[in-house]
Amino acid sequence: MGSTGTVLRELRGAQKSAKGVSLYSRYVNRPVGRVLAAGAYRAGLSPNQVTLISALFTYGAVASVALVEPSWTLAVLVYAALAVGFAFDSADGQLARLTGRGGPDGEWLDHVVDCGKLLLVHTAVLISFYRFGELPSEAWLLLPLGFQLAAVVTFCAGLLREHLGKAAASAQGPSWAAAPAAPVSRVRAVALLPADYGVFCLVFLLLGAPGAFRAGYAVLAAVHTLFLAAFLAKWFRELKALRAG
Repeated sequence: MGSTGTVLRELRGAQKSAKGVSLYSRYVNRPVGRVLAAGAYRAGLSPNQVTLISALFTYGAVASVALVEPSWTLAVLVYAALAVGFAFDSADGQLARLTGRGGPDGEWLDHVVDCGKLLLVHTAVLISFYRFGELPSEAWLLLPLGFQLAAVVTFCAGLLREHLGKAAASAQGPSWAAAPAAPVSRVRAVALLPADYGVFCLVFLLLGAPGAFRAGYAVLAAVHTLFLAAFLAKWFRELKALRAG
């Protein structure tokens, strides 16, 4: 087992493409995940164990949002746990690529944890609004449901786009698969920041000020809904082009 420095260098060489990745994931979450992956490697952990550690941090934070009255202390703890959970979510894939121990079971487990996270985090906000929030109107209870819909549909549609795209590209033969990839766009990386889960986690730092939290959460809900509409149109066009090709 090599030194931590050697492992980190190998992990840098095993990174996924930065195409379609926001600045937060590229310059914050992936580098932190790389350090966590190196530590997990030296500790002899498997990628699936790292996925479960990610779930422990994330789901613990989500349960706290639903069960504990909002405060500034809770805000810091919830944000920290969500951010660490997200970094471990990056670390499991990096560890799998480093060790060659990835497989369909690990990918499945990772997606199940991610889907549960998206469902539960907005459910927890809804419960918090109902239990602790002095809401201006009961209509605010609909906001987490709408945000949850946008988040889950984006996640599921993106996965389908990836898998159906790979299947269509395979059917087109080697010449299609060998087509050069589009260059990484920094403008796109900046534009994707509002849709990044890591940026979403930042809103929980406002839990100590319920009015500010509601406002920030509502803004992000609107932004994610707009991104969903744009993504759906883009992915539909891409899949249609694959069929035509």
